[in-house]
Amino acid sequence: MVERYYRHALPLGGPNPFRCQGFVRDGTIAGQGCQPVPIETLPPFLRALLVTDGTVTKMLEAYFWEPVVVDTLRQEFVTAAAEIPWIDVHAGDRVLVRRARLRGADSCNHYAHALSLIRTERIPNSFRQRLIDREIGIGALIRDSGLESYREVMEIGVEPARTDGTVPTDAPTRTAADLAAISAVGGAEGASTAGTADHAAAALFRTYRIIIDRAPVILISETFPLALYI
Repeated sequence: MVERYYRHALPLGGPNPFRCQGFVRDGTIAGQGCQPVPIETLPPFLRALLVTDGTVTKMLEAYFWEPVVVDTLRQEFVTAAAEIPWIDVHAGDRVLVRRARLRGADSCNHYAHALSLIRTERIPNSFRQRLIDREIGIGALIRDSGLESYREVMEIGVEPARTDGTVPTDAPTRTAADLAAISAVGGAEGASTAGTADHAAAALFRTYRIIIDRAPVILISETFPLALYI
């Protein structure tokens, strides 16, 4: 599950535009071997979710106007096979990996899936075991710990969805045609039927880290199925 982060063998080579701002003129989502997709063409609410440093669950509840439940799908300790510079993990370090789903309590819509890597040794003692035992979520940890913390967006991108509607956390980048279909969302009212099918199969993701007490502690990738936001 953590293989997606091994691609980033080195720290970011340049400034991160979304660290301090939500607007980047001419900002794009880069594809592998294809034309970049302008961020301005994405659905406005989804665009906000991708770049926000706020709490996604509260934003989803306010936008869709229903309670949003966080379902833990899987949790385990794993040993990193390679370094993950974004949270100072070295090969051989153990991290807690958690997969979760953000589900509408009334609609049962799966608004997002999340993959979290947690450096538990950097979690305050009073919260560490409760987090491991799933007594509290990451949001409650950040809210109740009383420690200084902030979120830093590291990457946004596009990845495909499985046929069952869930989003793989280690999915490859979409093809040029898929990215073009996503780019078309913000434009023509006369989008083609083929484009609509592509939209239904696509998901966007963002990866951000949570800094606690001036140290990177948690790395989270959230994926959002495009079909629910257009």
